[in-house]
Amino acid sequence: MRPPGAYLRTAPSADLEEVRPAVPTWLIAVRAAESKKASDIKVLDLTGITSFADYFVICTGANQRQIQAVADEIGIQLKQQAHELPLSLEGYNQAEWVLADYGDLLVHIFSPKAREYYDLERLWRSAKTVEIPAA
Repeated sequence: MRPPGAYLRTAPSADLEEVRPAVPTWLIAVRAAESKKASDIKVLDLTGITSFADYFVICTGANQRQIQAVADEIGIQLKQQAHELPLSLEGYNQAEWVLADYGDLLVHIFSPKAREYYDLERLWRSAKTVEIPAA
């Protein structure tokens, strides 16, 4: 029995997981796209420019299968690492332009032809381009 006024003290457990800064969801999406060999990956910072999203991740897949593979991998990694599921996913079956809406993050995966046609970088030219850190 503890004497009155004595407090139980516990030493920090060695098996507690180290606290790490959270990886931004846009970076998780970028790494997933890179793992499936997406090309011309860009991240636009839209904070203060629009209210519907903070970041766009824009990338290109060479063909329908690669575009779907990139979309699948981004979905898997955001679910596993950030516990995020898309609010909506559009264009997956046609795979010319897949749009995955994660709330503050919108992921655009284009075919080369659709990327050139829609030219989101020009449309959102007032957005800051985010530097993607080396892997």
